[in-house]
Amino acid sequence: MTGAALAAGARRCDILLVEDDAADAMLIEEALLEHGTARILHKAVDGIAALEHLRAPGTDRPDLIVLDLNMPRMNGRELLAVLKTDERLKVIPVVVLSTSSAPEDVAEAYRGHANAFITKPVTLDAFAETVRSIDAFFLDTATRVPRV
Repeated sequence: MTGAALAAGARRCDILLVEDDAADAMLIEEALLEHGTARILHKAVDGIAALEHLRAPGTDRPDLIVLDLNMPRMNGRELLAVLKTDERLKVIPVVVLSTSSAPEDVAEAYRGHANAFITKPVTLDAFAETVRSIDAFFLDTATRVPRV
């Protein structure tokens, strides 16, 4: 199944991309928008900027967070820990994207309650399949928390 076909079955969602590498952010953004996965895509360059965005008054909670692990100021591991202990934010599914495929990094992400772990560079179809799987399982079965 092609990425376009996968995206056709997935709901278009609001995504927060937390990525400090401009080139990676551009490729991920293109993939999400061109595959029709993202309806709205917000970007943050590190964990602190992501929390500022998520906690800003009047900001809609995203349907999905795509999170890099290695970033300055607050890295992805630290942000994941904050997200999953915050009552308002812990329900947001998180896809971790990392250049690391080390078993301890993968295990740590899942222990931190990440919903998926993808190693960069990632193929467009693999990424679309992961988002589709989360959409099918989590977004369709979870109780929708009202946007604040």
